[in-house]
Amino acid sequence: MKSNVRLTINDIAKLANTSKTTVSFYLNNKTEKMSDETRERIRKVIEETNYTPNPVARSLNSKSTKLIGVLIGDITNDFANKIVKGIDDVVQQHHYQVLIGNTNYNHETEVDYVSRMLEMGVDGFIVQPTVLFGDLIEKIHKSGKFLVFIDSQVETLNLNVIKANHKEAVYDTTKTLATMGYESFVMITANPKILSTRIERVEGFTEAVQELNVDHQIHIIEEAEYNQDKLEMVIKKSVDTRKKTLIFVANYWLLPEVFLVARALELPLAQNVGLIGFDNTEWTEYATPSITTIVQPAYKEGRRAADLLIASIENNTRGREHTTLQCTVNWQDSTKICD
Repeated sequence: MKSNVRLTINDIAKLANTSKTTVSFYLNNKTEKMSDETRERIRKVIEETNYTPNPVARSLNSKSTKLIGVLIGDITNDFANKIVKGIDDVVQQHHYQVLIGNTNYNHETEVDYVSRMLEMGVDGFIVQPTVLFGDLIEKIHKSGKFLVFIDSQVETLNLNVIKANHKEAVYDTTKTLATMGYESFVMITANPKILSTRIERVEGFTEAVQELNVDHQIHIIEEAEYNQDKLEMVIKKSVDTRKKTLIFVANYWLLPEVFLVARALELPLAQNVGLIGFDNTEWTEYATPSITTIVQPAYKEGRRAADLLIASIENNTRGREHTTLQCTVNWQDSTKICD
């Protein structure tokens, strides 16, 4: 009894001799209070008619689209890919789908994506926010939608936040590197004022070197104005190869740039000059020398964020969970001092 006519849920209910509500429960896998006979009648009618639910109608009736908006600062790197993979693995289990937006850490882009995704009817958001995202929280909540921050956050205690221990990881690693013989420390970072994550990394580094009372410098590289010549000038001025100097690169995108400049300048990496960065494990273990990195638990962050958001959506509750996951250090040759 295959049909080319677009059947409605009412049609299926009549053919199965049951109610529209019962068919709706069946389609949403809520069959625990349904008799085997009723369940079988509905299944048989759906199979015989080749019925598929209208997703727009279902979303209007249930007031849920099963869509989640995900905003990531830079979708091109492996860290972001692992976050999205963690999110997607969870949402598929719950029959949700994700819409992904790449914001380039730009607040105007965040505003645009939030507006468009709200128009599309997303049930909630997982966001790696810039520090300016706070002015969008009220808009999202007034729309009856839910929000989880991932990796970074804004100044609020009333939201779910899933992040890594950036400040503590940088602080502890810097202290460990000092025990390994480094005398001078140079941090190269993108503009820390854009993300709370960047602020925390600079704070961890600053606290450690001040407590150690060692020579240190912090150089800010503006992404919009980046060019290799400027970076080369910064490294030339700040790295004295006569000292045991550690270059700490605070951002994913900057590490390969610093590595290439260091190679071009023929700095004695893994000898008197050490190099450490964040993530980039897809290539750092295979570089010469291999490069030490602090690795974030990106996949776990993605999974936990998705779990929290879906729980908020389905229970209609706004959580206040702040979860901090632990980074690890992938020690490689670039931080071994050769006398």
